Amino acid sequence: MSTYKFTLSDADEKFAINVLNETYETRAKSLEEIKKWLMENPNISGKLDDLNILAFLRGCKFCLDKTKEKIQNYYEMRSKVPEWFANRDPLLPQIDELARLGVFVPLRQFQDNKHVVIIRTAVHDPRKHKQDDVFKVGKMILDLLGCENERLQIYGIIAIFDMQGISVAHARQLPPSKIKKAVHAWQNYHCRPKQLEFINAPVYINVLLNVFKGFMSKKLKGRVRVHFSGLNTLQDVINKNILPIEYGGTDGTIDDHINLWHKRLVQSREWFRQDEMYRSILH
Repeated sequence: MSTYKFTLSDADEKFAINVLNETYETRAKSLEEIKKWLMENPNISGKLDDLNILAFLRGCKFCLDKTKEKIQNYYEMRSKVPEWFANRDPLLPQIDELARLGVFVPLRQFQDNKHVVIIRTAVHDPRKHKQDDVFKVGKMILDLLGCENERLQIYGIIAIFDMQGISVAHARQLPPSKIKKAVHAWQNYHCRPKQLEFINAPVYINVLLNVFKGFMSKKLKGRVRVHFSGLNTLQDVINKNILPIEYGGTDGTIDDHINLWHKRLVQSREWFRQDEMYRSILH
């Protein structure tokens, strides 16, 4: 039987019940069902602890069929996309450099209980850095974030895509095949993207976004918003006290947040080494 105990606030529990269909009985029954299914499935080497399984159940509002499909897709992706999920060593020079640049930066405070991350889409040099390594670093940090923040499973994530400095060379790193793979990952990961906010967008952003939207579900398309008028409209949806100074906020500098997550990556080197065993078994 499951040993999981809900340790968050009464308000969090009420939200989980009303929005995610997560009653005590449903949670216990669903955890046992998914564990049994995973243990009987020879094609998936999956994590069996309650918290990891709950991430998928909550993302699917405890629909067992959808949860199994999402878990299947997630572990298949980990096997079929080794350029993102294999050799995730934080001390590799290309990983270390991108983490220090801050390609994917979780913030320290929450907006309406949602975790906020800034994805700096053009801070890397496309002549030097591979887009696959950029995605790899983002997934590494997102995996750590999901491990340590259970509320992320319940309320989801707000992604701010900062497009400052984006160039044709950056856009060339994102052919439709790679965009399709990225969107598939968003829709099958263990946390739900609730808002996709694009800032510092060039005038031609809709050309690129339309390619992304072509692979999105209707629900995800409805969560995309582009801010053309600087940072003012971003602050209409994200409180200033959450944002770094460079984004018109008051919570330290962007480097403060970058340094925190670079340190956490390095400290988690062994965790990443062990995590690579969890994937689909390809025949």
